[in-house]
Parts: sequence; C-alpha cells; structure tokens
Amino acid sequence: MIDDKDLGVITALILRFEHQRLPRALEIKQRVDRNERISDYDAEYLATVFEEMRQVLPLARRNPEYRSFFSRVIDLYMEISEHAWDNEQH
Repeated sequence: MIDDKDLGVITALILRFEHQRLPRALEIKQRVDRNERISDYDAEYLATVFEEMRQVLPLARRNPEYRSFFSRVIDLYMEISEHAWDNEQH
C-alpha cells in the first residue's frame, strides 16, 4: 500500500511530466530526430531532468506499481540524450 506522502509526490511528478516535461521532451526529440543539435539551454534542461529522476529513484523503489512509468520516462530522456550526443559527434 502506497503511503499518502509518496502518493502526493508521485501525483505531482506525473502532473508535471504530463503538462511540462513531456511537451518539452517531445519538442527536443523532434529536433534531434531531424539531426539538429540541441542548444545549451536544452542540454541544461536534460541534465536537470536526469538529476531529478535520480532523486526520485528511491520513490520508485518503494512503489513498484509506478516503476514502469519512471522507467518509460527515463528511457525517453535517454533516447533523446543519446540521439543529441550522436548529432554532436557528426
């Protein structure tokens, strides 16, 4: 059973992801998929997101019913970052 504090944090994270993080991630993904380089601002944004995800790992470990969500989010940002890195190399 998920405790109330964890549920509140997870709910806030999901809402932020849905309304802020996902639209921005998809915008960046479109650019890297067109083999464009990302801006320094976008690179800083991705670094911030990864740091936040690192901080919520204990939350995901405590609440396995949300691990799939966190895993898919991390996978999306990894895909974007790897493609952005490839674009920088070429």
